[in-house]
Amino acid sequence: MGHTDRQKPALESGSFNSRVGFILASVGSAVGMGNIWMFPYRLGSYGGAAFLIPYFLFVVLFGIVGLSGEFGLGRLTGTGPIGSYDYAMKTRGKKGGAFLGSIPLFGSLGIAIGYAIIVGWVLRSVWGSVSGSIITTDSAEYFSQMTGAFGSVPWHFAVVALTVFILLGGVLKGIEKVNKFMMPTFFILFLILAVRVAFLPGAVDGYRYLLVPDWNFLLKPQTWIMAMGQAFFSLSITGSGMIIYGSYLSKKEDIPHSAGMTALLDTCAALLSGFAIIPAVFAFGMDPSAGPPLMFITLPKVFAQMPMGRLFATLFFISVLFAGVTSLVNMFEVCAEAAQKKLKLTRTPAVLLVGALVFAVGIFIEYEPYMGAWMDAITIYVVPFGALLGAVMIFWVLGIEKIGAELNLGRKKPIGKVFAFFAKYVYIILAAAVFILGIVYGGIG
Repeated sequence: MGHTDRQKPALESGSFNSRVGFILASVGSAVGMGNIWMFPYRLGSYGGAAFLIPYFLFVVLFGIVGLSGEFGLGRLTGTGPIGSYDYAMKTRGKKGGAFLGSIPLFGSLGIAIGYAIIVGWVLRSVWGSVSGSIITTDSAEYFSQMTGAFGSVPWHFAVVALTVFILLGGVLKGIEKVNKFMMPTFFILFLILAVRVAFLPGAVDGYRYLLVPDWNFLLKPQTWIMAMGQAFFSLSITGSGMIIYGSYLSKKEDIPHSAGMTALLDTCAALLSGFAIIPAVFAFGMDPSAGPPLMFITLPKVFAQMPMGRLFATLFFISVLFAGVTSLVNMFEVCAEAAQKKLKLTRTPAVLLVGALVFAVGIFIEYEPYMGAWMDAITIYVVPFGALLGAVMIFWVLGIEKIGAELNLGRKKPIGKVFAFFAKYVYIILAAAVFILGIVYGGIG
């Protein structure tokens, strides 16, 4: 199977119209709940600014090597994980690539099912902020109501329907257009929040929590493990989602540069979230605990005590909604592309099928403990294994020579031997470590 007879993306899907559109779509996929509720807590819990040293190191490595590899494989093959892994295996005269590619595909579908529920909670919280009900009632009670069994069906459905609607526009009119609006808006809204929070009495304690380094944490292996997991999952390296976005990319684009920009903007989003959330939490003497309670219980209590709290609650949840929807768009797209290629469906039936499947399974796990167990299983076992599989497929099965040739297209200066070394040895080992340590620690991302 030569380079010239590679599969082309379905004409109904199209391709990215510009580098900016592609980068913003990739950032949209990467920026999600982990940036907003997990990163600020991890930063404060593992040494403040000291945590940023290993985190930045891992972001650079995973961004330039991991994201570049997934983008490059997608552009080389013009298809998603099933077709891409099949292509890689066939270059070695082997079969079974399509089966292996279905593993990260299932990971994306699994995350989409749980994520759609969480984004449904966010949409309901937007309405609660606009109406004032999330601020005037006890936020813990509000949260328990919407996370009960079948507790958020209309909001859950609305999120799935919105994602389907975006995807029916294809890549150019749907994905690219929406990300060009949603991602800059996300940054602007969070910047407004961060500036407002800076003027709260007591906010300085939050900045101290985030920025005063405790260098002793750099001697603790757990700090490095958590930084590695946070960086890996934050960049949305799954062995599937970024491959599909790469498949819609022009041969003229400089992939390593785009990967670096994606990693940079994703990191900016995480830092911005931290500076908007943690100082506010400290200003009102709340606990900066991790997970959904921070976003859905603690922050509404903070907004309730702020002047114009209803407005700022609305801005906050709209920005989180945008982050969630842009991530969901990527997960749905991976599955829809597979349905188009493997089930021979046209764009519309493929997207509708994915939406129906996500909602039909998700409706039975809306109850928060069920959803939590589902997401733990997918994010601890399936997704990291799919990402590791992708790394092996790109840098060992397909090989550094073939993927390197693809990554050199659109570049003035070719990637060097340092990239090859880090890709074949360092990145692979760390991807394996993320998978194994995730199981040991019960999740590190």
